[in-house]
Amino acid sequence: MSRLSTIKPEDATGAVAEVFGAIKKAVGRVPNGYAVIGSHSDDALSAALAFDAAVSRSTLDKADAETIKLVVSQAAGCNYCLAAHKFIGKMSGLTPQTMKEITSGSSTGDAKRDALVQYVETLISTRGEVATATIDAIRQAGYTERQLIEINLAIASITFSNLVNRVNDTTIDFPAVD
Repeated sequence: MSRLSTIKPEDATGAVAEVFGAIKKAVGRVPNGYAVIGSHSDDALSAALAFDAAVSRSTLDKADAETIKLVVSQAAGCNYCLAAHKFIGKMSGLTPQTMKEITSGSSTGDAKRDALVQYVETLISTRGEVATATIDAIRQAGYTERQLIEINLAIASITFSNLVNRVNDTTIDFPAVD
């Protein structure tokens, strides 16, 4: 049950109506998570979409980006984002079984993906300087320095969505993926 007021996308006016229109054109509808953000701040929604667009343009493949979003959403306990990114993850080529392994911290059988999961889990669960061994491990798995920056961008992007949806208890509007 949503805790924050949310306007219906078709009732939006001004700048938020433009942003909602662009979302609807791109994905066919305005997901509840975006609707709540846009209902209160078109600037925040535009910034969130810009973050997502930058992640999409990064050198990370779509499955890697979704892996990051699943790991962060699982750690945050954001059921809305888990549902959204399991749905999107399936479209990016992740199998339901792989997504279960990602969110449970189990091995996926893919050494590079497992290294990414471990790296993201380390970044979001520790404080202070990241150990050199952690950086060395992700590099050895095949990620470039540019991709290390892009991983951080993906973490920042999903963290904002997680926070909003946890505060709002956003109603899930994505189909279940087992």
